[in-house]
Amino acid sequence: MRGKSRRSYNTIKWVAGLFTILLICVYLTANYFADRLKPIIKAELKDLVLNATDSLYSVEFSDLSLNLLTKGASLTDVKFIPDTTVFKRLIALKRAPNNVYYIRLKNLSIKNFRPKNLFKFKKLNVELLLFDNPDVVMVNTQFDFNENKPSYLQKSPYDYISKYLQELRVNEISFRNVKFKYINNNGKLPEIDSIDNLNVNLKGWLIDKDSDKDPTRLYALQDVMINLNDFSYATPDSLYHVNWEHFNFSSASGKLNITNFKVTPRLSEMNFAKTAGYSKERYQISMRKIDLEGINFPLYIKKRELYATQMSVMDGALDVFNNNELPLRKKIRNGKYPHQLLQQLKDAITVRMLSLANVDISYAEYDRDSKKKGKITFKKTSGTITNITNVEKIKAKDPYLFAKLTTYMMGEGKLDVNFRFDLDAKDGAFSYSGSLGSMDGRALNKVTMPLGMVQVKRGMAKKLSFDIKANDQKAKGSLKFAYNDLSVALLKRDKEGDKLVRQVWMSLLANAMVINSDNPGKDSVLITAPINYQRTETASFFSFIWRTLFVGIKYSVGVTPKKEEEIYRKIRKFEQIKIDRDKRRSLKEKRRRSNDSR
Repeated sequence: MRGKSRRSYNTIKWVAGLFTILLICVYLTANYFADRLKPIIKAELKDLVLNATDSLYSVEFSDLSLNLLTKGASLTDVKFIPDTTVFKRLIALKRAPNNVYYIRLKNLSIKNFRPKNLFKFKKLNVELLLFDNPDVVMVNTQFDFNENKPSYLQKSPYDYISKYLQELRVNEISFRNVKFKYINNNGKLPEIDSIDNLNVNLKGWLIDKDSDKDPTRLYALQDVMINLNDFSYATPDSLYHVNWEHFNFSSASGKLNITNFKVTPRLSEMNFAKTAGYSKERYQISMRKIDLEGINFPLYIKKRELYATQMSVMDGALDVFNNNELPLRKKIRNGKYPHQLLQQLKDAITVRMLSLANVDISYAEYDRDSKKKGKITFKKTSGTITNITNVEKIKAKDPYLFAKLTTYMMGEGKLDVNFRFDLDAKDGAFSYSGSLGSMDGRALNKVTMPLGMVQVKRGMAKKLSFDIKANDQKAKGSLKFAYNDLSVALLKRDKEGDKLVRQVWMSLLANAMVINSDNPGKDSVLITAPINYQRTETASFFSFIWRTLFVGIKYSVGVTPKKEEEIYRKIRKFEQIKIDRDKRRSLKEKRRRSNDSR
């Protein structure tokens, strides 16, 4: 029994020994052939890159590691370098690309490729090319001769590699944790943008005799996937931080998804404009989800022109604040309406339709007289904005941007409003019309008290409608405001208590002689307010819209220019009466004291 066990043990020992020797032989053989193949592959690889890029790029590396057992390889200290002399020659031949790349990295890994297929069938098939922590510089120069070129390859790259390969296929090219720098070379001076921690996956790269005929491929690729998470940067003026949580893009689907996008001011509301020394609007933006569809990625790559068929913005907020306690900016702010700013963008952009859903918008001012902040809010805003563009050929067909929105003013009254912006108007021409449903007038006190020194004591708004045409200089149109049982109180600031208090006599006078408590009145005639408002050239777009409507509302409730003058005249009369009364009291007091002294 013991002898049988010993013989079994010896057998296992011999088998293990032979297997170990076999592994060593395989390993040594693989290393032997790998060493023999390395100089061949080095030369072939360099020639392949040179020929596949029409001699524009060369590849340099310090070492090549090859492992035939794991079907892997790696290059160290890799550089992809464009030849400037060749680039100039390609420009002269009108064959140069708009983008030139400089790539440097410590290690390039090649995983799961078959050297046997390379030498036997002249096919290089690779599962993964991994560029780990590369530095990439992209220089963009737009050439007119590339203007109308199709996105797919015009000249087959197969012509460049056919001497070496029948097929070049890489299932995935992965750039992880990229430091990316974009240089825009199309202006007087280069413009530079940079991004860190960028991830790019290139899918399905194929070069063979038929791949160039596939119009669904972009530069022989099936898909370009870009991922940039937890991104944050400060704006050049250092006033805002911009950040988002997730950014995902796929060229195959033409979709871009951004979550938790925020533009956050670095200073508080009251301190923001103080850094500039004048009244300056402060913006705060928060959007839970932003989606773009139908993106023309080849157009963006060639010309840095963004084109999308649809954009969706969901669950967000836009808050605008202005501190009017500070002096107005002396610089004239003409040309700063939204559609005018769109035309001033350096890069071309077109979004055929923008859909909004559940977005809260607010505009607030701190008033220098009341020393209070007034705020008007538009809750749950939804709707569509169409033809957002600054591209001339698109504007030639349709020169108008339209916005059709539904919101809830102060969270209560339903407001439907339509805008039409003339994208080519030199004077910033636009028009807007809309209607506001029923709401309690007291909801407006958050804006009327601090900014108008008027308190709505009671009153029910039935319907407000308006139709206005405007430009950089003025707004003209009409406003209809139906309401009933309106009563107001005029306010003034109590300097000692730093609060707003009622002007009792002035309020009684206003309600008795000026304010229309109902519209239509007893005669059943609805007062239509004409609007002819001259814009202050330093005023912003939001302020212009709000104050234009406020003029019409004041007129509707009875505060017409004629009645305002009458009010001021009576106020001056009452003030003079008060002065005269105080003088008489003072003289009477003096006579009394004089008589007492005798």
